[in-house]
Amino acid sequence: MMRLVNFQRGEHGLGVRMMQNLAVHFSSESPEWETPQPFFNALNEIFGFTVDVCATKDNAKCQRYFTPEQNGLAHEWKGVCWMNPPYGREIGKWVKKAYESSQAGATVVCLLPARTDTSWFQDYCMKGEIRFLRGRLKFGGSKNNAPFPNAIVVFRTNDGWRDQIGLFEAAP
Repeated sequence: MMRLVNFQRGEHGLGVRMMQNLAVHFSSESPEWETPQPFFNALNEIFGFTVDVCATKDNAKCQRYFTPEQNGLAHEWKGVCWMNPPYGREIGKWVKKAYESSQAGATVVCLLPARTDTSWFQDYCMKGEIRFLRGRLKFGGSKNNAPFPNAIVVFRTNDGWRDQIGLFEAAP
């Protein structure tokens, strides 16, 4: 349920201030959402990531990472990969790459917006293990929680992690 804390009725009956505050979340103006460090740390304890496939120098979560200039989509993904892709129009390419890399032997753990109606979610995420997050994340540098739900999607050929992820879900 959405709380309308800053709701103001405008001339046309719209919550103008609320819509202005949320406008960036529904545009391609800012597709990067930095993973909250405590959230990443909890997942890293379970999976032991070796590479961050979508990072910048400032927000990389692993020692080894691919920057936009290096174009992670152009590299082979091996080992245990962390992926928090740009949430813009290109997200489908990243999810497809994650799935295909898992078919070649990599484990790819993805932090994604839970957009279950999209073709990329239906075509690829449904082939992985999905854990919807309860509540909304507060991404790095944000004052407020995200206005959209998220999910962790894990692509890998071995299903043995399912017992481990339950430990993560039980954490507050």
